[in-house]
This record gives sequence, structure tokens and C-alpha cells, in this order.
Amino acid sequence: MVYVLAALCALLAAAVLLLLWKILLLRRSAEELRRGVQERLETDTNTLLSIPSRDGAMRRLAAGLNVQLRQLRRERRQCQNGDRDLKEAVTNISHDLRTPLTAICGYLDLLEGEEKSAAAARYLELIRGRTDHLREMTEEFFRYTTVLSAAERGRTEAVSLNGAVEEALAAWYGVLSARGVSPEVLLPEEPVVRALNREAVSRVLANVLSNAAKYSGGDLRVALEEDGTLTFSNRAPALTPVLTEKLFDRYFTVESGGRGTGLGLSIARQLTERMGGTVTAEWQTGVLTVRLRFPRETLP
Repeated sequence: MVYVLAALCALLAAAVLLLLWKILLLRRSAEELRRGVQERLETDTNTLLSIPSRDGAMRRLAAGLNVQLRQLRRERRQCQNGDRDLKEAVTNISHDLRTPLTAICGYLDLLEGEEKSAAAARYLELIRGRTDHLREMTEEFFRYTTVLSAAERGRTEAVSLNGAVEEALAAWYGVLSARGVSPEVLLPEEPVVRALNREAVSRVLANVLSNAAKYSGGDLRVALEEDGTLTFSNRAPALTPVLTEKLFDRYFTVESGGRGTGLGLSIARQLTERMGGTVTAEWQTGVLTVRLRFPRETLP
């Protein structure tokens, strides 16, 4: 009887050890799958997942993940090709519009020097205004592609967010003042430095300030915190929570009549995210807050 119990205990111990070894192999295979999926999501590679485990369930799991990765790769490439085609189309259209617009502006200059009635002068002024607006939109479409392409190639350097904000506000001071906006600026005494693309940061701040100049209710508060959070707050009576959610959508404008292309904040988001930051917008009790965050991970 003792020998039987000893044999049973030995068999039980062997089964436990075998089960523990099996669990260890499954955990190792699961970790390899996790790392493999993460690597393939972060890089564009054609290699598939493979695991040394011979467990049927794990191998079926790897095969299923490979099917999804192939589908994701195809969709990613379609998205990249579509985005590239869109940029090329926008660039070509903008370039093609420049020549006739330049000619129209030239003839308008000539007409302004001719004798004309009061009605003709008024019509000419209206035509001039719409032509200038069309030219601004054409230039903005053109910059949409060139700025994003430049940011992809641009190098990072130590950028003081304090200085970048001051430079942007100085550049937009005339526009803001003309629209009755006197910014309230709160900057920390110590420089907030991050490793960023200087040109991209300037474009982001310019686009955010441009949006504030267009739609502000007459005020603007700019605050930079030591953790790299930058907020722009202003009254925005034309907005609603639903419209705020669309602010970063490409080609979206608050007003259907449009004083812009709807690309400014879309470009700002793309540039910010490419530099490792985030940008969000919220609207509460009539106040719009655009918040940029550049985490400490982007320190030089």
C-alpha cells in the first residue's frame, strides 16, 4: 500500500511539474506574440509572427494574428497612398490656380487706375476682396502639403516653449490688435525646453493663434505650465460642443461662408503628434480651450 501511495505521489508530482512547464511555455509564447505584434504595429514590415511553441491553440492564435496583420498592412498602405495622392492633388490644383489668379490680380490693379463710376468702384472692391480671399485659400492649400512634408524631414533641437510663444504672439500682435484682442500671457520664469522641430512648433502656434484671431469673442488667454502644457482660451460664441469635436477635422470651418480652408488646426494636430505631443480642444460655458502638451519625454 505504501508503495502504491508513493507511486501515485510521484505521478502527481510529475504531472504538476509537466503542467507548470506547459504553463511556462504558454506564457513565454504569449509574451513573444505580444512583442511581435507591437513591433509589427510600430514598423512597416512584411515579416509574420512565429513562435517556437508546438501548442496547437497558440499556433492557431499566431496564424489568426498574422491574418489580421496582413489586413492591417493593406489598409495602412491604402491610407498612406490615399493621403499621398490627396497631397499631390492639392499641390497640383493650388499650383494651377496660381497663374490665373495672378493674372486676375494684375488686371484688377489696372482697373483700379481707370476712371469708373461709384457703382463700378464698389463692384471692383467686392471682386478684389473675393479674389484676395481665394488667393489666401490657394496658398493655404499649398502650404498644407509643403509644411507637413518639411516636418517629416525636419530635425529636432532644443526649443524653449517660452520663447516660441513670445515670438508667435509678437508676429500675430498686429492681427490680434486689429480685431480687438489683447492677449493675457502667463509664462513660467524658468525656460520650458523640449526637443522639437522649431519650424513645426512655429507653424502650430501660428495656426492656433490664427484660429483665435478669427473666432475669438474679443479675448485670449495664453498660459504655459512647467510640465509643457500650453493652453489657449477665448470666448467662442459661434461654437458648440458638437462643433468643437470637429475643429481638427480636415477642411472643417466653423462658418459655412468660410474665412479659411479648415486646414489650420488639422495641420497643428498632425505636426504636434509627429513631435510626440498631443493637442485637444474643449468648449465649456462659451469658452474654447485649445490645449497643447509636450511631455518630458521630448526633453533633449
